[in-house]
Amino acid sequence: MASIVLKRTQHKVSLRFHFGLWKVTKSSCADTVYAAIKAGYRLFDGAGDYGNEKEAGEGVRRALSEGIVNREDLFITSKLWNTFHAKEHVNRIAKMQLKLWGLDYFDLFLIHFPIALQYVDPSHRYPPEWWGDDGKSVTLGEYRIPLQETWTCMEELVDQGVAKNIGISNCSGSIICDIFRYARIEPQVLQVEIHPYLSQEPLLKFAKTLGIAVTAYSSFGPQSYLELGMDKGVTALFEHDVVTSAASKVGKTPAQVLLRWAIQRGMAVIPKSNSSDRLVQNLQSEDFELSEDDMKAISGLNINLRLNDPAEIDPRMAIFA
Repeated sequence: MASIVLKRTQHKVSLRFHFGLWKVTKSSCADTVYAAIKAGYRLFDGAGDYGNEKEAGEGVRRALSEGIVNREDLFITSKLWNTFHAKEHVNRIAKMQLKLWGLDYFDLFLIHFPIALQYVDPSHRYPPEWWGDDGKSVTLGEYRIPLQETWTCMEELVDQGVAKNIGISNCSGSIICDIFRYARIEPQVLQVEIHPYLSQEPLLKFAKTLGIAVTAYSSFGPQSYLELGMDKGVTALFEHDVVTSAASKVGKTPAQVLLRWAIQRGMAVIPKSNSSDRLVQNLQSEDFELSEDDMKAISGLNINLRLNDPAEIDPRMAIFA
């Protein structure tokens, strides 16, 4: 299993289990993060776009103040949003996000998407999301920032101690190849959508070849997108016969089996839950193994179904074409 050695420290953290902060509401976020830390989570996956970094930081600081953990026990990830790719914005927004969290550094900072959108001043609207002020149009064509410019600024965040490690998200192999041509500090982590309906075998193999640790998001497939109306009408993985059959064999829940499938393939996972019981259950996905036959059967569900595709917002953002 891949791990990151934090720069300038001797602290080593397995990248196996993060707690995901996507769709965690502001009103509950502080309590949810605090409860997750008490349950045993130490790695948290956030982003400027999630709109809850201040509240997540409040949960972290509560746990720190009570002595449940020390800062060096935690691994905090955040991400650079698309509107802040220009060289004059990367450093400033990363420091603003740190201030929201109430932290001195990020353990990992990722480029959220390899897409540059028109800058939106945080004092005007934050998080800016995908759209302009009209809530409809995507301001893409007028704002052409090469990814090399953004990556160079990400490297400077490491130099300055703003981030211990840097990486990428939602990137295909060709983009990764390009980054490796000019990177002074290579990406240490690749975070992408992976679940049994989108197994991404070639990308996983490529990342392993380059020594990049892979974090899988949306491990439960369409379940994460139901409330957004983006599940595309496929059978829920929790209810699929292949998954429920594997779960019955090992005496685990379908959710635990889906997480274990990813972990057994060498990836980290970032589930989230507002239920204290499920918080603990998800962590118990490491204490069993799936048989080779069940691993193959679950992988055989792949239909290359991508649920998070910016091209569905605007065809000019077809980064997975």
